[in-house]
Amino acid sequence: MPGLDAARTLAIEPEHKRSALAHSLLAPAPEAVLLGGSGDRYAALRPAAKRAMDVAGAAALLLLTAPVFLLIAALVRMDGGRVFYAHERIGRGGRGFGCLKFRSMVADADRRLAALLERDPAARREWESTRKLKDDPRVTWVGRFLRATSLDELPQLFNVLRGDMSLVGPRPVQAAELAAFYGAAAQHYLSVRPGLTGPWQISGRNDTSYAQRVALDVAYVARPSLLTDVKILLRTPVAVLARRGAY
Repeated sequence: MPGLDAARTLAIEPEHKRSALAHSLLAPAPEAVLLGGSGDRYAALRPAAKRAMDVAGAAALLLLTAPVFLLIAALVRMDGGRVFYAHERIGRGGRGFGCLKFRSMVADADRRLAALLERDPAARREWESTRKLKDDPRVTWVGRFLRATSLDELPQLFNVLRGDMSLVGPRPVQAAELAAFYGAAAQHYLSVRPGLTGPWQISGRNDTSYAQRVALDVAYVARPSLLTDVKILLRTPVAVLARRGAY
């Protein structure tokens, strides 16, 4: 079964080869251990605590990054196009929402993509496999920098405040991706809010296969933990600066 089979490989991988992230995701939630077995009480409090952390964190980050936010908006606007781009993604419970980003592509990006995939079989195979293109001709010069540094996703802090997303969670996906790649694992994705960052973002991003991405999502959802969220948030700046798999 797509997704779930990949997730099982995290559990059966030899202990000495298992990544630190996979190990932490598969371990019992540390907060439940600290509560001395009061798992039900912890489970009841966790959603409210996670949402409070989302709102406080997103508001603080918007204030701290306001100057950078305005500078990026001015640079994106230089070619006369829109500053923001809202692409339809699937959220918790299957509800669609406009996932905000700074526009990083040319205005006629959809037409250029269709033409490229029609004439270039290698690009079509890459797109069908990963839903990404390493050398994407649609990306503007400003957009390349924004994507490499993940600054194009800064507007998603507004999605977090609105309740569409969380600071930490699975990577937001389109309906077609959910149907094609997740299989039975879709129930895990749909049970939580997608995240601004998450296991995939700190585990190599586009250098990982789609099956590995789904496996990380399943492991994250199956072992919910605020301490894991904090660890992912702390590791995200390092991952962004390393730029591994960023394109």
